[in-house]
Formats: sequence, C-alpha cells, structure tokens
Amino acid sequence: MSFPSFYVTGTDTGVGKSVASAALLHALRARGRRAVGMKPVASGCEPVDGAWRNEDALLLQAASDPRPDYADINPFALRAPVAPELALRDDGVELRLEPLLSAHARLSSNADTVVVEGVGGWAAPLSADLDQLDLVRALRLPVVLVVGLRLGCINHARLSVRAIRDDGVELIGWIANEVDPAMARIDDNFEILRQRLPVPCWGRLPHAPHPDPANLAKHLEPPL
Repeated sequence: MSFPSFYVTGTDTGVGKSVASAALLHALRARGRRAVGMKPVASGCEPVDGAWRNEDALLLQAASDPRPDYADINPFALRAPVAPELALRDDGVELRLEPLLSAHARLSSNADTVVVEGVGGWAAPLSADLDQLDLVRALRLPVVLVVGLRLGCINHARLSVRAIRDDGVELIGWIANEVDPAMARIDDNFEILRQRLPVPCWGRLPHAPHPDPANLAKHLEPPL
C-alpha cells in the first residue's frame, strides 16, 4: 500500500509530531522514495536572514529530499508561540486554504510522498473559521496519529481515534513516541494501545534528549 501524501496529527501538543514526521521522511527516503515535509501553519517563529522561520518546519526541510523552498513547506509562519488562531490575530493575517493547496501541489509535483504535519491535537483549530479537518478534506489526505507515551495516553489516543473517524477521515496508522522515559509500565501501556487501536502501528520511537530523526527512522516501518 502506498500513500502519496498523509497528514500527521497527535494526541496533544508536545507528543513529538515534528520528530516523528522528520523520522518518517528519512524512513521513506531510505526505501527509495522522494519524500518531502510540509508544515502548513506554524506558530512560534524566529527571524532568520530577514524572514520568519519555525524550528519544526526547518526540521522537516532538512529531512526532505529534494529540498523544497521554505515558503512551500511553511506558507503561514507566525511569530507568537501560541495557538495558531491567536498568532494569526496577533500578526493580522488571514488564513486561507488556497495558498496551502497550491504549496502542497508544488511539493507533490516533485516528490513521491508529502508528509504534512498538523498543529497540536486533532481538534486544535487552524484559525477562527478553519479546522484541521477542513485542510485534510480539501487535500483528501489520510491521517497518521502520533501517540505520546505518558500518563493518560490510552484515553487520549482512543478519543483521538474516535474523533478522526467520526469526522469521516481515514486513519491509516499510528506511531508511539516515548516522551516520558519515567512512565510507569510503559511497555504494558504500549501493548494495550497496540491491542485497542484499530489501525497498524508504524513504529515506536525511543526517548532521546536530543532526538536525531535520521537515527530514529530505523524504528519506523511506514507502508510503501
């Protein structure tokens, strides 16, 4: 099974969507695919050479081959490290779907797979009048769920799966990420997730203080 593009969401903020997305890019490239990343909306940017840049979007750019223009990877780069809806308001920017669809089309034209990273958890809005669901529907993307292994992850994962499916979106897999190395009975929790989540697990990322997506890629097995 092969997916020309898919959307990476998480059970919450801080579960490692960016690291997982970048590791997926390396895993796909290791299997001979031209794979590029996309972070359509990113809040929390810093000035770099006179332009706003987001750390997560730069991570995806570095993991991509061919290397896309930053403007296509991250069409909406917002300054404040807050919810996108608030950051858009602070910057006086209106979020529109058309620039996102155009950027995705350009990325797709030069790649076999485009890995699109979302914001926060599935229900986190993109703007005052656009949800992530609107973008996923417009691009007709299936979804991959990143589950941060920490206290409460079973509930968060099952609720996220239910929400994604209730929205009529295809969920094709999930990735476990060990965000809390001190989590009690982490292996047992992972096995419960494997048994209860109704889609294949694409891998389990070990905890790393300074994660290297290229090294973590060996722990992932995305379907081709």
